[in-house]
Amino acid sequence: MHVNQGIYPNNPQVWHLPLFLVGIGGSEYQGHINRPEGYYWNQLLYSVKGQGCLKTESSSTIISEGCYFFLPNNLPHEYYPITDNWEVRWVVFDGFACSQIMQELNLTQLIIFTPDDNTALEKLYNKMFVAQKTDKVFGDYTCSGLIYDYLLSFYQQVVFKNSTRGTSKSDLLMPILNYIDDHFAEDFSMTVLADLADISPQHLCRIFKETMHMRPMEYLTYRRLGEAKNLLRHSDASIANIGCKCGFPDPAYFSTIFKRYEGTTPAEYRKKPKAIG
Repeated sequence: MHVNQGIYPNNPQVWHLPLFLVGIGGSEYQGHINRPEGYYWNQLLYSVKGQGCLKTESSSTIISEGCYFFLPNNLPHEYYPITDNWEVRWVVFDGFACSQIMQELNLTQLIIFTPDDNTALEKLYNKMFVAQKTDKVFGDYTCSGLIYDYLLSFYQQVVFKNSTRGTSKSDLLMPILNYIDDHFAEDFSMTVLADLADISPQHLCRIFKETMHMRPMEYLTYRRLGEAKNLLRHSDASIANIGCKCGFPDPAYFSTIFKRYEGTTPAEYRKKPKAIG
């Protein structure tokens, strides 16, 4: 899709949303941008064609064709073309939950990244641009959801681009996650999980924490508690029986862990209305 303009929505009705689009656009001939104090909003830019130079206080990087660069808000920066024609597209966003989402996705510092395949990102960008061009009533609301998808897709590509022995983190962890989902009620060790990926338990713990933001056994606990909550809501089985089915054969330990993570005991949770998670 050809993009050579900037669109800056100004709809106060979406300013209360977790994320909303501040601006979207592109330029076939990107000019010189210098922001010594940084920019008020977060930006995700894509180099479509040609090359440019991106400078921050700590680095100077050549941005080539196919490269994305994320600039967090308030980061002093400067970028300019180094070829006759540097085509750049950009998305600018904000929202009351923006800071929290950026923290969760580890998008809090400069990221320069070239994906193997940007098809998904390009499709989401095009959807946002078209929504802004064609839907003056609901376009801003549509883009609120799409910008989240866009950031999540970017995050996933960055995380899983990193590889171990030529295998992406996604490929590495999927058999482990599947094993936990299928065997959560059983008692198994970190060694069993690590053997599935042919790596050491220490290496698995590091990769798992980098990707999932928790240790493998913590993920197992959440998986067990999720199933326990479902059974407490939708079955008449005893609490002891439910704990046993979910990998907690000791009822006292089940109650202790449940309260630690959920803030209430299994018995108290069962009395809550079913609409409450």
